[in-house]
Amino acid sequence: MTVTIHDLRSWKSEGKRWAMLTAYDFPTAQILDRAGIPVLLVGDSVGRNVLGYANELPVTMEEMLHHTRAVARGVEHAMVVGDMPFMSFQASIEDGVRNAGRLVKEGGAHAIKLEGAQFDLVHRLVDIGIPVMAHVGLTPQSVYGLGGYRVQGRGEAAAKVLDQAHSLEKAGAFSIVLEAMPADLGAEIAK
Repeated sequence: MTVTIHDLRSWKSEGKRWAMLTAYDFPTAQILDRAGIPVLLVGDSVGRNVLGYANELPVTMEEMLHHTRAVARGVEHAMVVGDMPFMSFQASIEDGVRNAGRLVKEGGAHAIKLEGAQFDLVHRLVDIGIPVMAHVGLTPQSVYGLGGYRVQGRGEAAAKVLDQAHSLEKAGAFSIVLEAMPADLGAEIAK
């Protein structure tokens, strides 16, 4: 039986921790699924780690679909989360809905992940039945705007990251990736 967002919420209320690992291909997905990893992220980091790009920005929707399909074919139990690549959702809610739908329908993802403060899109996707994992802190798709891969949420910026996380949760995100932020900020968000 596939892990669901209801399982993850139940585990959180029970205080049970769970792991999420990244997979880009069929054999890795099989290994991680058999090892009992409950959530596999098909990340746009495939661009740097597999496809030879300098960063995540060149990754296309077609490349994400290809890798998401491969991972989805390799699992029996793990939830597969497909990452929305750069410019697949930022231009409009319609683009975001269409591309999230493609990751689920064509890619076999059980949920999608997107970066940043996309509150309206998260709400819309959840309304139509697509579970959303949000992502705050260091968001690699904003690498140029952030001035590189740097810790986010220090000092006064912590309040903004905390507000984004709470707003994404209110919009319906079932979980939030917390990347490259001070530990105390991460702990506050995780409460």
